[in-house]
Amino acid sequence: MITLDQLKDIKERTAALKQYLSIDEKIMQVEEEQLRTQAPGFWDDAKAAEAQMKKVKALQGWIDGYKEVANRTEEVELAMDLFREEMVEESEVDDAYSRAITAIEELELKNMLRQEADEMDCVLKINSGAGGTEAQDWASMLMRMYMRWAEANGYKVAVANLQEAEDAGIKTVTLELKGQYAYGYLKGENGVHRLVRVSPYNAQGKRMTSFSSVFVTPLVDDSIEVVIETARISWDTFRSGGAGGQNVNKVESGVRLRYQYKDPYTGVEEEILIENTETRDQPKNKENAMRQLRSILYNKEMQHRMEEQSKVEAGKKKIEWGSQIRSYVFDDRRVKDHRTGFQTSDVGGVMDGKIDGFIKAYLMEFGGEE
Repeated sequence: MITLDQLKDIKERTAALKQYLSIDEKIMQVEEEQLRTQAPGFWDDAKAAEAQMKKVKALQGWIDGYKEVANRTEEVELAMDLFREEMVEESEVDDAYSRAITAIEELELKNMLRQEADEMDCVLKINSGAGGTEAQDWASMLMRMYMRWAEANGYKVAVANLQEAEDAGIKTVTLELKGQYAYGYLKGENGVHRLVRVSPYNAQGKRMTSFSSVFVTPLVDDSIEVVIETARISWDTFRSGGAGGQNVNKVESGVRLRYQYKDPYTGVEEEILIENTETRDQPKNKENAMRQLRSILYNKEMQHRMEEQSKVEAGKKKIEWGSQIRSYVFDDRRVKDHRTGFQTSDVGGVMDGKIDGFIKAYLMEFGGEE
């Protein structure tokens, strides 16, 4: 049975959320924005109209989220009153409290996602690092983990580029995850992920350590303007490998985009390389590659604006010892995030995509810094 202190706590957190989220102001703002959607000729500019509808939906989402929290908190208070009158069981009060806590924590977590890019879709790239075949297998396991997470949370996933390894696993993969707050939830996955296990690829059955890196960038849409200098772009085409029928192997549908990027702030030059084999249609793959390029350039500009270039560079360490953000130790049944200290013994669950605990711990600790 919950205590009066626990009831007081959720009531205070609910009131705090109403203040933090400026719910009263958002209610008035939604009414104003909805009026704009009723203006004559609103749909004449489809792109602007879609952006406006997205804005209304986002505002309404915050309001609905708060209403859910407020209703759940009221249910707990009512359940406690009914329990005193012996009209409900103790378990019913506890169940109501559990539902309220879940709703409060979900909204508190979402409150950490306030940056411009947080609501966007994202591009997630995995590269195998030190460890040979074992690392390549590890990269494929991470790919499955993120795909399972996306599936469980209702995100659409497209494989933009996959390079399979010769013996087992993958060398690299680029995933596009589409859905609200995809980037916001996954941005904390940026960094090196370390695996420790008895390797099935080691004849002596020794414990091995391998690494793979994960890079996450927001996937910008057409409503975000990004300057791309066409003179800095060059294209290659190639035949896509792997499954997909005869057409995949006979037609050069795969595209490779090279962009000679010069940082406008530091003058440092680098080549951005993007490969896309998502479809059998070369023009479509070119379009997808350009979208990824826009996302990368947008992400670079966003990092400059937020004055976090030092953090980003620190995250791009060499993929080996001492640079990992998270360790997955299979034999000890332990997965630990070295930034937040959050850990779990449910290794199987984590590899099946149950990484919400890590995501929440990261956002609650570092989300406010942004």
